[in-house]
Amino acid sequence: MRTPALLTAALLASLTTAAPAVPAAATVLDGSGECTYPAKPIKGTPWALQRILLDQLWQDTRGRDPQGHPVRVAVIDTGIDVTNPQLKDAVDAKSGIDLLSGTNDAGKGPTVDPVGHGTKVAGIIAARPSPAGGFVGIAPESVVIPIRQNDERGSGTSRTLAEGIKAAVAAGARVINISQDTAVPLRPDSDLERAVADALAHDVVVVASAGNDGADGRSKPTYPAAYPGVLAVGASDRNNERAPFSQSGDFIGVAAPGVDMVSTVPGGGHCVDHGTSFSAPYVTGVAALIRAKHPDWKQNQVVAQIEQTAERVSATRDRYVGWGVVDPVRALTEDDRPLDRVTVPEGPAHRVAAPQPAPLALGETPQERQVRLATYALGGTALLVAMIAGSAVVVRDHRGHRDPHRRNRPSGAGGTA
Repeated sequence: MRTPALLTAALLASLTTAAPAVPAAATVLDGSGECTYPAKPIKGTPWALQRILLDQLWQDTRGRDPQGHPVRVAVIDTGIDVTNPQLKDAVDAKSGIDLLSGTNDAGKGPTVDPVGHGTKVAGIIAARPSPAGGFVGIAPESVVIPIRQNDERGSGTSRTLAEGIKAAVAAGARVINISQDTAVPLRPDSDLERAVADALAHDVVVVASAGNDGADGRSKPTYPAAYPGVLAVGASDRNNERAPFSQSGDFIGVAAPGVDMVSTVPGGGHCVDHGTSFSAPYVTGVAALIRAKHPDWKQNQVVAQIEQTAERVSATRDRYVGWGVVDPVRALTEDDRPLDRVTVPEGPAHRVAAPQPAPLALGETPQERQVRLATYALGGTALLVAMIAGSAVVVRDHRGHRDPHRRNRPSGAGGTA
């Protein structure tokens, strides 16, 4: 199957429960601006994985609890294609459900994904290692439950999304990933809100994408991300700053890589895409690892751990990246005790606002930033040396006045006053 580079965005923009406003650009793999299904494997390690010390991240678990049982993660999306070799052993197709197809529909089932969206989401969570490339899921020994709730025609609604959440809970999911959203106002106590509340009451971690309406300046809440108890995930770029398309708002919990995200596609191989749809499963993978290492932690404690260990720009919550950009290794290593909520540090800088960077015409690369900071450091060292030298001259002159017969040696190689 061949899918145009902008097809996913065009389709999802029409969905009732998934409406990203910014196109999701796929990798040009065949020279025509198209992402092929299947695709060629991408050989290198994606940047979003290069920033993680995987050996340290996986030192205790790769997604299995102390008894060896894989954590079960539900992906409520467009289905998951299991013909991709990296997903063949990662998906529990028997526990999956197709909420769209009728009994006589051709090509039905939770492992049917002509859109490719759900297959990408599942790969970021649980793709198995492959000798063909450097891409692997964050929790590569967890198991994904495929729940097909949407398709290329935009058949999903908030009601089918609610049904998907209920099905995930019934299938024993410990974490639910929802890379869909709706900005359509829902009535209080809607089916979707009740389904989310029920999942939380059953001790299930619910992770949802924040939405891709950030580029137009809107900051209205999206659902289910904005429901209380849901971990809403925005998108960050390579500099740990908010991606321009990422939705902002007080409901944002954390941000995670969402630009140039490599993942699995139907039939095999990989493509590159961007959006909060792919930030959410990055965090979902981290949640799965925490649930595997700490099976007794409650869902709110898993969320608090991810938020507490995120890389922050200030002590307080930010409406663009929430508590900060997720740090998977810190979340799995700074975990001596569970937290019921995020705690902010106390001290002189407790209520200091986040620093506002000076505007840059073209922005800085990480290398340019390092050079700039190094220059500051060198300048500070030179100033310190000058101050010390100046103090020495003052002492020298003072001593010279006390002893007019003492000669001053010039400061030079080995020279002192």
